[in-house]
Amino acid sequence: MRLHVESALKEYKDRFSKYYDELKWLYCELYENQQDMFESLCFYMYEFYKDRKTSLKKLDRQREKTPDWYKGNQMLGMMMYVDAFAENLKGVKDRLDYIAECNVNYIHLMPLLDSPEGRSDGGYAVSDFRKVKPELGSMEDLAQLAEDCHSRGMSICLDFVMNHTSEDHEWARRARNGEKEYQDRYYFYDNYDVPAEFEKTVPEVFPTTAPGNFTWLPKLGKFVMTTFYPYQWDLNYWNPVVFNEMVCNMLNLVNKGVDIIRIDAVPYIWKQLGTDCRNLPQVHTIVRILRMICEIVCPGVLLLGEVVMAPDKVVPYFGSVEKPECHMLYNVTTMATTWNTVATRDIRLLRAQMDIVNRLPKEYVFLNYLRCHDDIGWGLDYLWLMQFGIGEVSHKKYLNDFLTGQYPGSFARGELYNSDPVSGDARLCGTTASLCGIEKALYEKNRQDLEKAIKLDLMLHAYMLTQSGIPVIYSGDEIGQENDYSYHRIPGKKDDSRYLHRGCFCWKLAEKRKDIGSVQQRLFDGIKKLEDIKADHSVFDSAADVWTIDTWDCSVLGVVRKNGNEKLVALFNFSEFDKTAWINEDDGEYTEMITLQKMLAKGVDIPAYGVYWLLKVEEMEGKGQ
Repeated sequence: MRLHVESALKEYKDRFSKYYDELKWLYCELYENQQDMFESLCFYMYEFYKDRKTSLKKLDRQREKTPDWYKGNQMLGMMMYVDAFAENLKGVKDRLDYIAECNVNYIHLMPLLDSPEGRSDGGYAVSDFRKVKPELGSMEDLAQLAEDCHSRGMSICLDFVMNHTSEDHEWARRARNGEKEYQDRYYFYDNYDVPAEFEKTVPEVFPTTAPGNFTWLPKLGKFVMTTFYPYQWDLNYWNPVVFNEMVCNMLNLVNKGVDIIRIDAVPYIWKQLGTDCRNLPQVHTIVRILRMICEIVCPGVLLLGEVVMAPDKVVPYFGSVEKPECHMLYNVTTMATTWNTVATRDIRLLRAQMDIVNRLPKEYVFLNYLRCHDDIGWGLDYLWLMQFGIGEVSHKKYLNDFLTGQYPGSFARGELYNSDPVSGDARLCGTTASLCGIEKALYEKNRQDLEKAIKLDLMLHAYMLTQSGIPVIYSGDEIGQENDYSYHRIPGKKDDSRYLHRGCFCWKLAEKRKDIGSVQQRLFDGIKKLEDIKADHSVFDSAADVWTIDTWDCSVLGVVRKNGNEKLVALFNFSEFDKTAWINEDDGEYTEMITLQKMLAKGVDIPAYGVYWLLKVEEMEGKGQ
């Protein structure tokens, strides 16, 4: 026993000493003259390390030996709301067989920590970081689910809301009661002078539903900073107490078995007067510190940054190869541009953005997805589009009209979110199936349109799986779940159209995946086949070289991946018409992996909404000699 303790102590000391100098330097740069707070942080780090389960420490060591364990072509994610998917955490545990059937080995559980009913923004206003919502279960249930997932080779991702707390959090309640120590954990002001200065430079996140960045508290006679909603009070990271205690909250979660910490709204964490309070240098310092803390206490844990911004703002959150920050980031721009391509049948912007991503270091890992819990924001590259005479305001109106079914001939069925009647700006909601036309075709009983919609859905999933990084499916997309309009009748939800695609998982619909010829069977088996192909071929590995090629048709995207002796030519037709991809990869015969058809990679005829994965395996030099 003593030898075991001494070995563990040495393990911790080795990790700690590796990062100590940089950790101290950055912390003391952020918090001058706060040596005592740094020592307090170090004390808690060691305490959480000691409390970490033996099984989790073993997993840490395995992942330390293979630091690229989450890269490659094997990872496949699924994101879900616990209550919508299986009522509670025990229900998710009971449904692990289904999740495994989906080939999923990375489960993103949407916010499940305690938050007030009706004032939580979908769980993003946390009132207790150490407690699961009672209706979902307990911290013990979370730990048990994580243990069962680990036994199956699955990882769990959980949101960690760092930027703010609920107004019902203990700190907020004590601040409202006048305790100065707790008011100092937020941004409180006696009058509007300082808030007015902030408002000059800080953009509004939700100008229509939550205008301004401050909320007046009449009983207290003070303003408090609330960047997102009035019930979400921004935490003051100028105060080292806030940082230290939030680190402890994070480490408590990872000690329950959480493998991936999704840092919510990370660009907003640091506030400074005279700036836009976005992406400030101190944010990167904080993320780098979090990365080092994880490397010391729980090196098997990954940091996923939620940075919903343009690529030039996103990429810096990877840090550098020498001083990394986040392990993974969301490929938000590509998701939005994919739906732009669906609506326009024009792949040029999508190709241009793929070229940017493909030029980034291969160490950078993006999470790729078609849909998620949130809306689709049209943060496209309008300067680039301007060369084709495409204006931002008119283009956004077209996209929203098309994808809500208002445009003549549209097949999509979505709804707008945060629509601003003055600027005409709005975001879009809807499930993948409804946006692809499956809902409309089924409602109208139009078999021809249904066939096109299913093909489009499968083609988009194939495109997602072709991108480098980790593909993530939104729960329900694998069975073609449609929009849930019942939210219109539910108080607390009816004013938030994002609940259109946050409906309960339909298990009766999932059973139809076994009915040959059903929409559910065709989608489920079709997506699963694509996933199996991806997992079996190294050409989909993140180490592959990737580039786009001309097809001489603006509706057809051509992507080439090459790794070792495998070469893939992937073609995607975003048009409802049969097309010809005028490519000329004149190097012999390829095998189309989905159909096993033999074909040449030149002058390829591709059907409406079709996808081809053309594979060529080259002979290795020296083989047989």
